[in-house]
Amino acid sequence: MTTVTLIPGDGIGPEITEAVKAIFAAAQVPITWEEENAGQTTFESMGELIPQSLLASLERNKIALKGPITTPVGKGFKSINVQLRQKYDLYSNVRPAKTTAGVKTRFDNVDLVLFRENTEGLYAGLEIYDERLGIADSISRVTVEGCHKIVRAAFQYAAKQNRSKVTVAHKANILKNAGRLMLEAAAEVSKEFPSVPWEDKIIDNMCMQLVSKPEQFDVIVTTNLFGDILSDLCAGLVGGLGVVSGANIGDDMAIFEAVHGSAPDIAGQGLANPTALLRSALMMLEHMGLHEHASKIEKALEKTLIDKNCCTRDLGGTASTSEFAQHIISNL
Repeated sequence: MTTVTLIPGDGIGPEITEAVKAIFAAAQVPITWEEENAGQTTFESMGELIPQSLLASLERNKIALKGPITTPVGKGFKSINVQLRQKYDLYSNVRPAKTTAGVKTRFDNVDLVLFRENTEGLYAGLEIYDERLGIADSISRVTVEGCHKIVRAAFQYAAKQNRSKVTVAHKANILKNAGRLMLEAAAEVSKEFPSVPWEDKIIDNMCMQLVSKPEQFDVIVTTNLFGDILSDLCAGLVGGLGVVSGANIGDDMAIFEAVHGSAPDIAGQGLANPTALLRSALMMLEHMGLHEHASKIEKALEKTLIDKNCCTRDLGGTASTSEFAQHIISNL
């Protein structure tokens, strides 16, 4: 049995977390949950956004599943997600986007994976505000090391999974240095993976190509801000944030998470769709080498999604969160 840190989050987080726990128990997944929490609810009860007990659990277990977390609105509160990514150098944000039978979309042949650099760029937190002049400077810091690490992660994945190619998205025509670093990293790293073809596309053209002919792409790698935008765009191609998974992976730790918000407006009403968190948990099982368990649950999920009577409201059905989970369990 492997111990996994479980962070339910807040809003709809606890509900969808319970659904995933029930499905994993029914599928006899050989893991033990160690629950710790973070976010607004934790801050209100403990006075800390990220308790030391959570950090200790992460450092002990090295792998976690995280529900959606609310960062309190106000000065001085840095995003919890950004804090964890930077503290533990979870430099690789991995976001698969694949069409699923039963989830209606404009495209039926999307199967791509986006690798977003997770710790640098405009999200490095290097901001200066001159109140006298009314000028805010946000520094986009990109490093040679950071570019090489995220590009290598993309190429390694493409080679291991027999994907057809890697596409580097950039803005080197305007951001001469930052864009150049990504392209140079790809040129150098690609030599280690001669069987993986690669190409590059300017980010604005990349967006147009994705919404016109997404099937031409396979593995995409890019910087932090561009990756943040593209990952949600790709989610929109396959049904939205409610059905896609996400992971933050470093050399020593991995945190798998639902990428949608905490939706406090529907919290506690049994309306939340647990698919995103469940699929993130299945990514976690793949990462742990528990491929058979992941495949078994994914097939049960896909069978459930086809029957609208078994789905939650956002998927066209009437089932509650717990009922949806029970339908998945029945299809195991």
